[in-house]
Amino acid sequence: MRTMRSLISVVVLAVVGVGLALSVCRVPFGADEVRLPWDQARDRVNFGSYYDDKGLRQTGASNIVTSVVLGYRGLDTLGEVTVLFIAALGLALVLFGRAHDSGEDRREPASLVVFSGCRFLFPLIVLFGTYIFLHGHLTPGGGFQGGAIIASGILLVYLGCPARRVKRPWLTVVESLSGLAFVVIGLIGLGIGGAFLLNFLPTGSAYRLISAGIMPVIYVAIGLKVGAELGGIVDGLAGDGK
Repeated sequence: MRTMRSLISVVVLAVVGVGLALSVCRVPFGADEVRLPWDQARDRVNFGSYYDDKGLRQTGASNIVTSVVLGYRGLDTLGEVTVLFIAALGLALVLFGRAHDSGEDRREPASLVVFSGCRFLFPLIVLFGTYIFLHGHLTPGGGFQGGAIIASGILLVYLGCPARRVKRPWLTVVESLSGLAFVVIGLIGLGIGGAFLLNFLPTGSAYRLISAGIMPVIYVAIGLKVGAELGGIVDGLAGDGK
């Protein structure tokens, strides 16, 4: 029986190894001097130059990274948000049913610096995170970065002001509505132009806040969703640590 398992394991590993080898050998890795039959499609389209030359005109986003993340591969970004949601859901399932309130708070009191930061810096952190995802189509940053900054403010609240708690139902509502907004925007593009997340709003003037079509709207949804999900993770871990 053990010999049979070993044989099956070797066969499976061999099949996986052959598949990986065949996949990797067909990747040119940017070697322009190499001309192989499977490189013909790469020669026809240089995606880096294509995005640099046409990204601003086609999407209206002066931040070319944003034009790629939300314009040319927006469906992949939706998958990344889904992965974060699954991680938050998994943590909630792990912590579900545990007694968070034992009547005794074993956490050490916060220092004066952290306590003062909790009282005065939290609104500024939320404001900065909001600025980051509102200007994601213009400057480096975006929904994930802005949401993470907002979640860091929530973490500061739990570290510096243990008596204060972010209301978990509000985080759930914000997370659900923002995720729904992302999907609805994508479906509108599908219904209007036949492609999911297709831009259906005017791109406006480049380098202006109101520009880039649906990208600022999507970044607002992503920023709120990421902030709420990470904030929920912080809340779950903080409650479990009591």
